[in-house]
Formats: sequence, C-alpha cells, structure tokens
Amino acid sequence: MGHGTRAERDALLAEAEIALVTFPFPLDLCARAPRLKWVHQRPAGASNLKVGDLWGSDVMVTTSRGYAASLPIAEYAIASFLHFARGLHRASEDRFVQTFDAGAYRPVQLAGKTACIVGAGGIGQEVGRLASALGMRVVGTRRGAGGDLPAGFEEIRGPDGLYDLLGASDFVAVCCQWTPETERLIGPKAFAAMKPGAILVNVARGEIVDEAALIGALAADKLRGVALDVYVGGFEGPPDERLWKDPRVLITPHVSGGADVAGRSRYMEVFCHNLEAYLAGRPLENVIDWARGY
Repeated sequence: MGHGTRAERDALLAEAEIALVTFPFPLDLCARAPRLKWVHQRPAGASNLKVGDLWGSDVMVTTSRGYAASLPIAEYAIASFLHFARGLHRASEDRFVQTFDAGAYRPVQLAGKTACIVGAGGIGQEVGRLASALGMRVVGTRRGAGGDLPAGFEEIRGPDGLYDLLGASDFVAVCCQWTPETERLIGPKAFAAMKPGAILVNVARGEIVDEAALIGALAADKLRGVALDVYVGGFEGPPDERLWKDPRVLITPHVSGGADVAGRSRYMEVFCHNLEAYLAGRPLENVIDWARGY
C-alpha cells in the first residue's frame, strides 16, 4: 500500500475488477478503475464512502460488518462507563490543583444499573454481553426488533422505542451505523428523554450525536459524563472546543478498535468468503444498500 508511482498504481487500477481497500481509500476509485465490479472495504461501516465516487455507483461494495474488532471496541465502551461511574475524571482536576476533593467523585456501581445499546449489531451485542457480565440490565435498539434476543439482552426494540429505553437507562452506548435515519439521532429529544446523570459513550460515528444538543445537555448538567471515540468532522480538524475543554467529556482519536492482540479484525474471513461466492456467481455477504446507507 502506498508503493510505486501514481502512474504505476493507475495502470493496476485500470485492469482491476476487484479491489480490497482500507481507510482512507481513493476518493476517485471508480474514475481510475473503469473495469471495477466489486470492492470490499476493511471497515465495518459504510459512511466513510460517502465522500468518494463509489457511493451510489454501479460497483458492488461490501463491508466487514459483523467481522470487525468488536471486543476491543466493547471493552472501550465498558471502560468509559467505569471511568465516569467511578468518578475517575475527577482525578485529573485534583492533580491540576494538587488538592483532593474526595466528595466530588460520587462513585456509582454498574451492577444493577441499566445500559441502553443504540444499535444492537455486532459491536453493540458485544457491549451488551460485557455489560450483562458485570451485572447490568441490558436493553437496546436495532432496525428490526424481531428475532431472538442477543446474549445478555433483556429487551430489544425498534427505532420507535428509543426514547422509552433512554428514559430507563443509566448508561447509553451508541453503536449503530451512520445513515440518513441515524444522523443526529442523539439530539434534543434524546437528551430530554435521558435520565439525569446518565453516561453517554459513542463508538460509532460522530454525526449520530447532535453536538449542539450535547453541549446544551452538558450546560444543563444533564449528563454525568460523555466518552467520544468519534466526533463530527471525522478528525479532519479538532473537536469542538467546548467539548474538548469540558472535564466531563473524554475524547479519543477513534482508537477503540485498537488492541495488542493480532487478528482482532476478521475482514479477510469475510473477504475470502465473498471471493469464493463472487467467482461462483453466488450472492455476496454485506453488500451495501445505497438507499439504506449500509
């Protein structure tokens, strides 16, 4: 990746029928690869493709949805729950002034509390499983509410049940895909529905959270803490200064999928499975529906 001249890469793309891409990917891939029939991208989501000429094209595109680094991301979400529940964010303030304020920590126990998983797909289900193992009551939402409950979940509702679940939850983890339906999903109505002192974690895409509404909720002291592994703008610039300076907000540069364990992502598994299907003329798994958004 990244080797050779632009002309050499263009020559290869001009002959390509299949491409395996990672992040970031060539924004002009269709223009440079006129024979392209199928592209598989390593990430689980599809929203990053919106800025390139693949989006809405005739090229079939598949993702690694369901094969991504679900466990490390879930561990990040649980770590964020604990960070704010135990009041660990207060330690940085105490260090800064070099004076302890033990009463400000106000520790909260996770066991017995309710966690709402917004988007109970592969990553969301893993967050729910870990939360349940800690003794939490786990509920969630997904596009289709039918079928068997994932391990650890007590209830799954469709999108229309989100506000009711938020009102009953102490912790919220945003794990859904970024689509037209989920853009700014966690907005004024969602924050109004949340319990006072709720803890919010976003490991999906920044655009799912309405940052103006989030800043308003923080100003109203509605939230105990917020962990953002993503923020609006996709790291093309710094996060909103009001969020970055708020000690109740933990912001990281999309590192939730990182781990010290090799093979944490199974993207090659789904790619090889799809390659066999492609060569045999069978339907492929995880084909993006442009209208649905993933």
